[in-house]
Amino acid sequence: MAKAAPPTEVPARGRRAWRAVLPLVLMVALGVAAVGSGVLDTVDASHLVRGEGSLDAFIGAHPLLSRLAFTGLLAVAIATGVPGTIMLVLAGGLLFGTVESTLLGPVALVAGSLALYAASRRAFSAGTRQPPAFAARLRERYLRHPVRHTFALRFVPVVPLGAMTIALAWLRCPLWLFVAATWVGGTVSIAVESAIGAGLGDTLGRGPMTAASLANARLLVPLALFLVIAAAPPLLKAWRERRGG
Repeated sequence: MAKAAPPTEVPARGRRAWRAVLPLVLMVALGVAAVGSGVLDTVDASHLVRGEGSLDAFIGAHPLLSRLAFTGLLAVAIATGVPGTIMLVLAGGLLFGTVESTLLGPVALVAGSLALYAASRRAFSAGTRQPPAFAARLRERYLRHPVRHTFALRFVPVVPLGAMTIALAWLRCPLWLFVAATWVGGTVSIAVESAIGAGLGDTLGRGPMTAASLANARLLVPLALFLVIAAAPPLLKAWRERRGG
């Protein structure tokens, strides 16, 4: 008959598991606290447009510090899995313009996503139980075509970025593939979202928002691109299934 585990082994195993999960718990808790505090409400378009003059003055006086602050804030927000980081990207487009926001955003995206990915992989590695049958089938299906599935997931801007990162970590996405898909897919999404932010700032800066003011090419074109990017993965999947059937 197998010997029972020593009494000290179970608590030690529990402590190891808790240490593995702790970074992810702290990061998610920080994100929940940020959402609950309402701090993200201060970066919506209306607030930024009202304070655009003072913000532009600060950016002009501290060009390097302001860009580092934006990149760091976006990276921390992404690392904590806060939903609605698109508002920060829109703010970047409004304050720094499409080009600069597109250059700064992916750096923050990769850094923040890597932190959340590493914490998630560490947390999932502590588990000893086998996943349910449906979860095992899902992971097996993903691992058959990891490149295709990873890029498809990264090009769906309507799915929360933090949830996507944690899901890819659970699916055991290889690190190189995670970084590549995050950089490529994130750059495309951030470019479009930054253009929307720049166009929104231009529209709101002209006065009260009306139907006529929204008919602005700087706003409508990136919005149309955003919709195309969001619709492309499911349409491509449906086309592939129809072709295979």
